[in-house]
Amino acid sequence: MNTTNTEWNVGTYGQAAFEDRCAPRQRVNIPAVLRPSGERGFNTVVVDLALAGFCANSVHRMYPGNRCWLSLPNMESLLAEVVWWDSGRVGCAFDKLLSPIVHDNILVRFRGDGVFRNV
Repeated sequence: MNTTNTEWNVGTYGQAAFEDRCAPRQRVNIPAVLRPSGERGFNTVVVDLALAGFCANSVHRMYPGNRCWLSLPNMESLLAEVVWWDSGRVGCAFDKLLSPIVHDNILVRFRGDGVFRNV
């Protein structure tokens, strides 16, 4: 048995990690600005949101492990790390989980269903 071989199928692991989420995601349509670290920001649309991260449109290639800032309307910018980029979409994990209250307020503003979480 070769114990020094550390190669494994990154694609399969990445797909499993993509599907194994730590928090449910909600489909949204939020205009935002995404700024890769050290670069200029660009307009985007966040298409799904969770306590742990988001998926957004990104015509600019982004690389896993890179940092970025997401600016939603009337909110402070949120630091995130790129997890994946594929065909004009980027998935990022927030540096700090969103508060459930902040998350729900964003959903109410941009999804309009009026659902709140009990605290």
